[in-house]
Amino acid sequence: MKYLLTGIVLCCLTIAAQAQHIFKATIRSSDDKTPLPGATIIWKEQNKPAFADSTGLVVITGIPAGQQTFIITFIGYGEKTVSYTFPLTEAATVDIELEKEEEDEEEEVVVTATRISRTISNIPTRVEVITGEELGEKANMKPGDIRMLLTESTGIQTQQTSATSFNAGIRIQGLDGRYTQMLRDGYPLYAGFSGGLSILQIAPLDLKQVEVIKGSASTLYGGGAIAGLVNLVSKTPGENRELSFLANGTSAGGLDLSGFYSERYGKAGLTLFASRNSNKAYDPADIGLTAIPKYERYTVNPRLFLYGKKTTANVGITYITEDRTGGSMNYIKHGESGFYEKNNTDRIISQLGIAHKINATTTLQLKNSYSRFDRVITIPGYTFDALQQSSFSELTWNRKGEKADWVVGANVLTDDLNEVEHNSAPSRDYHYNTFGVFVQNAWTVTKNFVLETGLRGDYVNDYGFELLPRASAMIKLLPNLTTRIGGGYGYKTPTIFTEDAERMYFRNLLPIDIDQSKNERSIGGNWDINYRTHIGDVGVSLNHLFFYTRLNHPLVLAVTPSGTAQFINAAGHFDTKGMETNLRLLYGDFKLFIGYTFTDANTHFDNKKWLPLTARHRLNNVLMYEKDEKWKVGLEAYYFSKQMLNDGSNGKPYWITGFMVERVWEKLSLYINFENFTDTRQSRFDTIYTGTIDNPVFRDIYAPVEGFIVNGGFKIRL
Repeated sequence: MKYLLTGIVLCCLTIAAQAQHIFKATIRSSDDKTPLPGATIIWKEQNKPAFADSTGLVVITGIPAGQQTFIITFIGYGEKTVSYTFPLTEAATVDIELEKEEEDEEEEVVVTATRISRTISNIPTRVEVITGEELGEKANMKPGDIRMLLTESTGIQTQQTSATSFNAGIRIQGLDGRYTQMLRDGYPLYAGFSGGLSILQIAPLDLKQVEVIKGSASTLYGGGAIAGLVNLVSKTPGENRELSFLANGTSAGGLDLSGFYSERYGKAGLTLFASRNSNKAYDPADIGLTAIPKYERYTVNPRLFLYGKKTTANVGITYITEDRTGGSMNYIKHGESGFYEKNNTDRIISQLGIAHKINATTTLQLKNSYSRFDRVITIPGYTFDALQQSSFSELTWNRKGEKADWVVGANVLTDDLNEVEHNSAPSRDYHYNTFGVFVQNAWTVTKNFVLETGLRGDYVNDYGFELLPRASAMIKLLPNLTTRIGGGYGYKTPTIFTEDAERMYFRNLLPIDIDQSKNERSIGGNWDINYRTHIGDVGVSLNHLFFYTRLNHPLVLAVTPSGTAQFINAAGHFDTKGMETNLRLLYGDFKLFIGYTFTDANTHFDNKKWLPLTARHRLNNVLMYEKDEKWKVGLEAYYFSKQMLNDGSNGKPYWITGFMVERVWEKLSLYINFENFTDTRQSRFDTIYTGTIDNPVFRDIYAPVEGFIVNGGFKIRL
């Protein structure tokens, strides 16, 4: 009897075992047949997920007989659904190929800031790009200028240099704004005196994308890019006509009106951008001083494009004029006596670019730009009136090969400052000529290893020769895991145009002593790791960056025995090191962005000190909801830890929050933005100035002064 029972049990087990089947599949890319580790496969009938191993292999057990369906996903690739009837006729491993998404935004973005135009996924230099919808969403918050657009990026801080006129500069990884180079379409246009108001005078409506390189980038465009560079890429005529308008109003008395037109007519094309931006004097703290000054600005920028069989050309001119007055509300509104700060500026910029295709792989390119910047700063009893004229000319030879891309070129930069004497102080006129030659190479060693190298030699009159090597490499460890490492040398020619000088309106500031000063020199490097995957229905993208920069003999402000101030080279150095972490989670219609920056910046002359106005810890949080390209809802919160101030005290830590809603139709968008709705203001928890209101001594501005502002408007696309 026991043998009979044993036989029955064994038969049942055999039948059960035969009813359970195993499914083995290798997930590959359809392009190059490489495996896709981390790919997700969901067994639909059981709602059971499994993940591919390092070879792309997925094994699912316990599958009953009959038809079963599997859904395969991998970030950057289109979803695929397959069905099989079990038991399979063959027990071999099944190959499943996924195709890359045609509209994978991250893969299709072409970066131009590195001179070698490659997609962002195939370039060794770490570049952050703000483009498409993200650019539009950020522009909703501050459509009159790009200050907000840059402030909300991890590792970038805009430092306000005037309590009453809202002037600000860019800080990358804790370094002063003069160490960041600003470009427009690859032309270095905003430096020296003209850099003081640049981010406040550039409206974003005609921008296609914004490219940010953090860390030493002087090899690319010359001195000044020790902390990094920001390249503003303009829209160009496309296949379809573009006509768009924007109108924005704010609760602080601001009004922004912008228009952009773009069209191609056969062998010619045209773009035209125009804007008017204004604000009334605004004092939310009711202390009698402006948090936002009274200003009115006009911008016009036409560009003409010509397309030949082998030669293309474009020429454009930009004119910006602005009157900006901050200070005493009584002075501005009623003409009564009191402190005031006036900035009257006129900016003219011309650009010319010609590209001639020698053959299928080789191009010769000529660039030229001219900038004329006239600015008058007036405070009671003092006027700084100067004209800066600068030019940039460059000739490059570009060759795009199967494995390697080359750029060889030479450029000349001129920079002249002529000061109109209103005071008895010594003239601060200067005349700099910089001659540079450079070579760059991007070499695809293998499909998983790309190496980029560059070498530049610059000669600056009065300051001599600088040799700037640079190298970076990209290694694709896995299809969804990439690492980049790079570094280089940099330099900055001495200049009086710094954040410190802006804060003192250049008053009592002596000119640079050429015989006693020298170029600031730096060395720096970055290493980042980028990982992308899916966890169930959640798309995950993680990027972690380590950075380090050392600046030798930095230019610092010293007070002379007579009470005047002068910039001199310090005997030591300062350095900045730290890390940035960016996490992006995508789930259905929701996007969550979390960014953290740790910056340890210190001076190493006299005694080691924490670099002023640098937040050691910063946290960015943005949650976006987008429904069927009709609704966009965003909630954001930013944290800044305490900062050391120039007077030796510490500022308070604070949070800034925001909430934005946009309703999108085919040709019309309506939006409203509640910026800083928790009303974080430095005047609520700290002081803005000491002394009397008619003769104030301003403290460092390390937190917002404008507080809670509501802005809203509409965008029309015809």
